[in-house]
Amino acid sequence: MEHEHAPEDNGYPQHWEADVLLRDGGTARIRPITPDDADRLVEFYGQVSDQSKYFRFFAPYPQLSDKDVRRFTHHDYVNRVGLALVVRDRFVATVRYDRTDKDGMPSTTGTDAEVAFLVQDAHQGRGIASALLEHIAAVAQERGIRRFTAEVLPENRKMVKVFTDAGYTQRRSFADGVVHLEFDLEPTAASLAVMRAREHRAEARSVQRLLTPRSIAVIGVGRNPQSVGRALLRDALAGFDGPVHAVNRGAEPGTVLDGVPTHRSVLDIPGPVDLAVIAVPEPAVPAVVAECGAHGVRGLVVVTAGYAETGPDGREQQRALVRQARAAGMRVIGPNAFGLINTDPEHRLNASLAPVLPARGRFGVFCQSGAIGVALLEAAHRRGLGLSTFASVGNRADVSGNDLLQYWEEDPATDVVLLYFESFGNPRKFTRIARRLAAGKPVVVLKGARHTGSLPPGHAVQPAATRLRDSTVDALFQQAGVIRVDTITELFDTGELLAGQPLPAGGRVAVVGNSDSLGLLTYDTCLSAGLHPRTPVDLTTGASGENFRIALHTALADPRVDAVIAVAIPPIGVHGPAAAPEQVEDDPEIAQALLDAADRGRELGKPLLLAHLALPGLVARLRAGGVPAYPAPERAVHALADAVRYAEWRRRNAEAEETARVPELEGVDEAAARALVERVLAGREAAAARLQAGGARVTLPDAEAAELLRHYGVPVSPTLSAPDENSAVRAAATLGYPVALKATAEHLRHRPDLGSVRLDLTGEAELRRAHRELDALLGGAAEARLVVQRLAPRGVDTVIGAAVDPAVGTILSFGLAGAPAELLGDVAHRLVPATDRDVAELIREVRAAPLLFGWRGAEAVDTGALEELLLRVSRLVDDLPEVASVDLEPVVVAPHGLAVLGARVRIAPLPVRTDLGPRVMSTL
Repeated sequence: MEHEHAPEDNGYPQHWEADVLLRDGGTARIRPITPDDADRLVEFYGQVSDQSKYFRFFAPYPQLSDKDVRRFTHHDYVNRVGLALVVRDRFVATVRYDRTDKDGMPSTTGTDAEVAFLVQDAHQGRGIASALLEHIAAVAQERGIRRFTAEVLPENRKMVKVFTDAGYTQRRSFADGVVHLEFDLEPTAASLAVMRAREHRAEARSVQRLLTPRSIAVIGVGRNPQSVGRALLRDALAGFDGPVHAVNRGAEPGTVLDGVPTHRSVLDIPGPVDLAVIAVPEPAVPAVVAECGAHGVRGLVVVTAGYAETGPDGREQQRALVRQARAAGMRVIGPNAFGLINTDPEHRLNASLAPVLPARGRFGVFCQSGAIGVALLEAAHRRGLGLSTFASVGNRADVSGNDLLQYWEEDPATDVVLLYFESFGNPRKFTRIARRLAAGKPVVVLKGARHTGSLPPGHAVQPAATRLRDSTVDALFQQAGVIRVDTITELFDTGELLAGQPLPAGGRVAVVGNSDSLGLLTYDTCLSAGLHPRTPVDLTTGASGENFRIALHTALADPRVDAVIAVAIPPIGVHGPAAAPEQVEDDPEIAQALLDAADRGRELGKPLLLAHLALPGLVARLRAGGVPAYPAPERAVHALADAVRYAEWRRRNAEAEETARVPELEGVDEAAARALVERVLAGREAAAARLQAGGARVTLPDAEAAELLRHYGVPVSPTLSAPDENSAVRAAATLGYPVALKATAEHLRHRPDLGSVRLDLTGEAELRRAHRELDALLGGAAEARLVVQRLAPRGVDTVIGAAVDPAVGTILSFGLAGAPAELLGDVAHRLVPATDRDVAELIREVRAAPLLFGWRGAEAVDTGALEELLLRVSRLVDDLPEVASVDLEPVVVAPHGLAVLGARVRIAPLPVRTDLGPRVMSTL
């Protein structure tokens, strides 16, 4: 039964409640302690050892008095706060703080607090105190507390370690036989790193528990052999070494189904059950989950459908399912799941609807859709590829792709990760985990639902993630080193190459084979894919295995070659007109030459792959030796191009960890910029919130936008209003000739194609004539909002932007102004904060980048100044999270220096950063 907390109007802070994952992979709930918890507290205290009580109170304290119970259950949730960690509605640990002044005396206004823990002995070592410390620290910060103090006996080494390992800024002293600890609560890089390392271990361990159960119960096994429950039972029995139990609530005593005795309830099963596979109708699921929790089941695979995919009521039922399972210490695959597979011979598991267990292999596969899961398993089987583990999680209400990534990073049996998903539950977290994983293991992703609004029903995602643009997804993948493909075929094409061959050192490709035409097609495709092929070597259609061996070894030995693509067609005329099909579909000598060459390629760090036509027998021989073979040259080339780009990312990422930095910038006045933002929000936030749909974003007037940018060393070329000719002349006299005259009305902004700009006006007569022309052309100077601006040096017009995406953070963008960016979408992106290497890559990534570097003999522009400007914009939006967007357009980059001619800045109230707080399991 779930705890009924005090109502919100009595001050109960419901938002402090959270599901957490512990070090051993189990789940628990953290919540505030209330007066209704008196009996729970007494029961909890009675199960704590005398030594732990002594460590807590510094004296023998066998039981709590009525006064103690009242003190520890009555809190004001401001100056006195207590949290409990609860499993199956029972306390297993508590923590509390009491606000103090700087002298350690009780206070209602101080910014210090004394903190103390108590953890049941049976649950020590599960990371409970560390989780409670994270949450009580977040609560304290919310209530204005900035520092914790703690008194710990020296022999209580476990608790001392909890504090010292937390990563906060600390001070320690020793007096009167007690260790006195003080630590600031502001998150530090070290404390965030500690939290994320703990998160990684806990999530990886929780998936490992699901994949390696010692016993299984299939619940919902019907009498009909064609039912889902019976199929799950048969699948579970195949190859699993431990006990498999069948549960059917309506079964008569002594019923045996598929050779398995059937129980009416999981509670009737003798001995432990680690994993329960649930296939009962949706209304019966809550009772089944309750029984699983009472029996101590560790994890659930819920195949049952009828949840969030059916609408709002179903989503609430799904949330209730997850809350119920987590409260009992269980994780959930599903609901609406296809299931889990583990091919490890020591832990073989088929808790899925797949009728056949895949072969053992090196691929870890995750997907959301059951139908795609079937397709992935079938594709792997057809290609003869094995899997290490497989998870198809359906609605992904609890266990997600992020959890599997954490596990695969640690799993020595997984070399390549293949993902199919249609939505992100937590894009920011995915990027962080995937980048760390991709540094050692390739991650290949096929993403469905590319277009906004096509999110499948039932997926648990952050609201902001439903609006995630595909260009943003591309930026996330690129920065994280994730390889994105477009089809299931490409998913396995690329994965197979990465699993069986070394990463190439570059994109220089040798093409060798017995077909001139196939070689030329491969050569052309290499060029289109951005590779650098050498002239194909044609061995002619009569080439023997020895011919292939010599040519392949020669190509591999060439220092100007990074990879080799062999091309092969069936020998023509060699076997005679009566040759059997298998004679022309295979050639053992050529196969052996390729295998030998692949071995040599591995020694040299050069991949070898085959593009062939009509040689299926040859393919089977090569696959056994880890040589990928593709029935079309474009498939081979695209897989190789993916490998080349991934290898390059790995090298850059490794170098960046050593050399990339966010440089210190001169001329930055963060305090003045912050004061400006706070002043504007204080004056306009309430009105903006009332008037603007979707939030309180405020567009700064041009003068304030220029002032904010100037505080970060970004000067904006000033403009002066020119509503009439005389005003234009006075403005030009102030700014100095030559000048430009342009329209700044919203519908004309950055639209020189409409004739709204006149450049290089060197005198009063030219300026007056230009003013009259624009006044007539654009419907009046006032309507067009004409302004005069000092003429910038000639150069390349670019556009720089930074915008907050609620799902992933702030994204820095760069492109060339006008058609390249607006019409062709030629814009590159990076997550903030950007390093010096990030901005250097950013400006070179757009397809129009050659215009910056002296295309067709033009003078190269000042890319150093451009990179510095990008770093300054990145620093601004990183320092001031209230800045919702910055748009600089155009930025004219000249051979020496640059000029920012237009700027727009929007600000908004400080957004909430959930990724900086304590570890919390998703409740979507």
